[in-house]
Amino acid sequence: MTETFKIRRLEISDKRKGFIELLGQLTVTGSVTDEEFDQRFEEIRSYGEDHVICVIEEETSGKIAATGSVMIEKKFLRNCGKVGHIEDVVVDSRFRGKQLGKKVVEFLTDHCKSMGCYKVILDCSVENKVFYEKCGMSNKSIQMSKYFD
Repeated sequence: MTETFKIRRLEISDKRKGFIELLGQLTVTGSVTDEEFDQRFEEIRSYGEDHVICVIEEETSGKIAATGSVMIEKKFLRNCGKVGHIEDVVVDSRFRGKQLGKKVVEFLTDHCKSMGCYKVILDCSVENKVFYEKCGMSNKSIQMSKYFD
């Protein structure tokens, strides 16, 4: 059986296609009810082109095989420039090694370029550094974070 993949924006029906479970392969998702998903989906959709979530669907199974998101930050720097922030890139463990992660990063990067961003940035673990270098990214600085309980 041949796998065929289609990259597109997140749709409200993607919760049924394993979207939340896929995010669970990246980090803690908690239990998201259909109502909570629908509300958050509509909220994100209201941001228009400034917050885009893409998915790759494996068309035979109808399962979401990969995802990632990007948020566009509007700045005063660089002549009121814009920066894209890529987040939450994950490929289902069953579909890794098929260049899907690279396709997600390219889709999101192309969106940033089309929106007039002067750069796109992301944070990643040391273990994922080589993958993102293959996507054309380079190590620029150190990430700092503070988590709130």
